[in-house]
Amino acid sequence: MGFVTPAQCYDVISVGDVATDLFIRLSDSQVERRVDERGTWLEFPLGAKIPYEKATTVEAGGSAANAAVALARLGLRVALASFLAHDEIGRDLLGALHTERVDTRLVHIDSPAHTNRNFVLSLNGERTILVWHGEFDYHWPHLRPSEVPSWLYLTSLGPYALDYQDQIADWLDENSAVRVVFQPGTFQVEEGVERLARLYQHAEVLVCSRTQAAAMTGGSLGDPAELLDPLLKLGPRQVVVLDETGGAVAADGAKRYLVPPFPDSSAPLDRTGAEDAFAAALAAALVRGMPFAEALRWPPVNFMSVSHELGSQAGLLHEDELRGHLDEVGVAFSVRPS
Repeated sequence: MGFVTPAQCYDVISVGDVATDLFIRLSDSQVERRVDERGTWLEFPLGAKIPYEKATTVEAGGSAANAAVALARLGLRVALASFLAHDEIGRDLLGALHTERVDTRLVHIDSPAHTNRNFVLSLNGERTILVWHGEFDYHWPHLRPSEVPSWLYLTSLGPYALDYQDQIADWLDENSAVRVVFQPGTFQVEEGVERLARLYQHAEVLVCSRTQAAAMTGGSLGDPAELLDPLLKLGPRQVVVLDETGGAVAADGAKRYLVPPFPDSSAPLDRTGAEDAFAAALAAALVRGMPFAEALRWPPVNFMSVSHELGSQAGLLHEDELRGHLDEVGVAFSVRPS
């Protein structure tokens, strides 16, 4: 299935929380890493003034906005369904989305709340994010027939949005022709698959990291291919488990695929937003009607490009740029059955 008919407004509606993200690139000489049995820790002296290398702001950040911008740059008609406050951050966020040709008519302005703002500490391609989620008056809008898209892109929502997600599931029950890409966020995974079972069952495609896949299924982090069957049992028709390099394993019914990372000789600068770029590129290819195996060639390219920029959106590609990267490598980059 390809694009929506001209009478319809949108190819895709991206649904999830948004925020303004302030990215701060730290220096190895100013902070330390400590590793113990509980994991890896970022350390710096309490009360100190810590110089940093660079800062940049993404006015319209968060997974839903990252995906909306990615989809718009790849040539689709995209709307964002989200919640903001009537404050300066919210106004800047809307302005940034308009610049990227993302339709904001489904963004609800919730005046008593405050627009989310996150702080992203970046060090050698890895990041630690300080997050805050506002408590908005979540409710699914009434969509006119012309506003019903072919695809819904559902991603990260905060801890106060459980009833809202039930409303989305109810709407999908009534609009069964709408196909869903589900890229769950931290709180959605933490809620457990039973609580959000209807959304998993509605998903045409489920995209997640290896860590998320293990948490959803109770599996191990060893071989990601072993997580595919348990994920399919949750209800999605297709599943993709990506790793930190931008490669992935995927399943489409009985078929299995190995997706290599896109060839790249340089080290990543910042992987924040790279998973969103991956999932959105896959969604864009599927909306355009590509077969699943062919569509899987798009995501690693966008992942690679975003990883070389500070911030979650500077590296998002337009369609001609993405196709240009693929043309350069040709058949040397291919998705293989596994």
